[in-house]
Amino acid sequence: MDAKFNFLTDVRHNLVRIKMAGFFSDEDVRRFAADYRSQLAQLNAPGHLTLVNIRQMKIQPQSVVGAFSSLLASPDVRSRRLAFVCSSTLARLQAQRLTNREDVRFFEDDAEAEGWLVE
Repeated sequence: MDAKFNFLTDVRHNLVRIKMAGFFSDEDVRRFAADYRSQLAQLNAPGHLTLVNIRQMKIQPQSVVGAFSSLLASPDVRSRRLAFVCSSTLARLQAQRLTNREDVRFFEDDAEAEGWLVE
């Protein structure tokens, strides 16, 4: 698989920035979840802020969408606010299926997304 992801934590803003790319398998999601939890140990989580750039992600299979949805719903990783940056309508629609919380927004620009998160 060509799944790629990286994290950048910002302790000052209690924020984690995530970039994701490629096509994920169920194993990639498990690896992502473990790494994400490890990053959150540096922050005041849960209650942190999360910015996820999915511009380079491919459309994922239902099992992967379900696995990410379960992860985002877990109390130990739940963000106070969650911003997705996506470039295609299809990617945005798939990301919208991950959660139906009011504190989730979708953007085309990283700076705009981060501004909403930290306002």
